[in-house]
Amino acid sequence: MKLFKSHFWYYKSQRNGIFLLVIIIVLLQSFIVFDWFSSGEKIDAESAEILAFHQQIDSLRLIELENKKLKIYPFNPNYITDYKGERLGMSVAEVNRLLLFRKTGKFINSKEEFQTVTQVSDSLLNAIAPFFKFPDWVVQKQLKKASHTSKYVAINSKTKITVKDINTAIAEDFKTIYGIGDELSERIIKYRSKLQGFSYNNQIFEVWGLEKDVAQKVVLNFKVIEKPVIKKQNVNTVTFSELLKNPYINYELCKKIFEYRDEVAEIQNLTELQHIKDFPLELYDRIVLYLLAE
Repeated sequence: MKLFKSHFWYYKSQRNGIFLLVIIIVLLQSFIVFDWFSSGEKIDAESAEILAFHQQIDSLRLIELENKKLKIYPFNPNYITDYKGERLGMSVAEVNRLLLFRKTGKFINSKEEFQTVTQVSDSLLNAIAPFFKFPDWVVQKQLKKASHTSKYVAINSKTKITVKDINTAIAEDFKTIYGIGDELSERIIKYRSKLQGFSYNNQIFEVWGLEKDVAQKVVLNFKVIEKPVIKKQNVNTVTFSELLKNPYINYELCKKIFEYRDEVAEIQNLTELQHIKDFPLELYDRIVLYLLAE
């Protein structure tokens, strides 16, 4: 009894305080257990108000992302710093090449010179070059130089360019074009044999490994003067392997042509080929060079 009495031996005010604290704890626990503070209303996550709120949040996020993007203003590339170069996407080595060049006291006056000095990629150059801003006197000098060059080419093009038949030219003829050596000249002739002769001037662009600017030079000097005589195949009787020899028909297209031929029994006109699903319409003129319908 003394043990219990020692624990409950408090003054009246202390006992009242303890009882009051117990009552408050019980009431708070009751609120939590029975959720008396809840209004009882369920929130619809798909309601128009909630969806509108989410859309507003998404739009604010997009605006924030747009503001974080790098904004480039016109600048003189001669004064690119380490920080500016990094922001533009240049590597440390590319920036250092520019800084070393500038230490010699020289200036870059064109985007071509900028690429030569820094050795940046074509993709990066195309992205930042539109923002290059050179002094007015540099721009005027470039315009005069370009005008003079174009006039010189126009005056001399009539006398210097001699057009030859691309179907009779030999390897040595093609090697007169800057950028074409032994390998490319032989490749042009092999592709010409595969085609049974060039029927269009722009077929030269189909030669594998031939750069576009080099092919353009070929077209200036070599053209289809006399059309080749191509051995045509009857699309209704040709075999699968024979049709595959057409330089513009692959296995899948060959299969579709045969399926269409079986479906219609006989192809009356070559234009029907264009009705085949996924037929390469841009190659139609090339494909029918080797076909006929009889």
